[in-house]
Amino acid sequence: MQVSQEFITESRKFLTEQFFPRIERVVENLSDEQIWQRPNEASNSIGNLMLHLAGNVRQWIISGLGGQEDNRVRQQEFDERSTIPKNELLAKLWQTVTEADAVLEKFDEAKLLETRKIQHDQVTPLYAIYHVVEHFSMHTGQIIFISKMLTAEDLEFYKWQQEKPLRNW
Repeated sequence: MQVSQEFITESRKFLTEQFFPRIERVVENLSDEQIWQRPNEASNSIGNLMLHLAGNVRQWIISGLGGQEDNRVRQQEFDERSTIPKNELLAKLWQTVTEADAVLEKFDEAKLLETRKIQHDQVTPLYAIYHVVEHFSMHTGQIIFISKMLTAEDLEFYKWQQEKPLRNW
């Protein structure tokens, strides 16, 4: 079970120590208007992507593995057009990530290959965790890309790796 536990531990680190802090750094440097800016109606804003990440993590980890009720309405994450302040978005996403982290911390690795129904599919917890980490990574990259397009600034992530999280929101 050592490999199973390491998989869970590293997945938790990706979400809490790699991906969320990068989103936090990006969002802190943008205005609320920039966070909700869309190049066109076929594209998402950073705000929509943050809502989507919160919904995805809640559905797959907190509900799917943690047993909480799944009341996600996925399309609302993309349909949102109001300007939710960045501090509110960061707090919502961080709350979701920390709840998911708590679920994964307590998760029994012996159950990684059991089948569960998540988002109308039969999947294993191993699949669910892998999906969430990959999905979070993909949208983190999109958020970074959008930010670079808006600001034309180098985000210097590797300089920040040793710094403490911002969490001043």
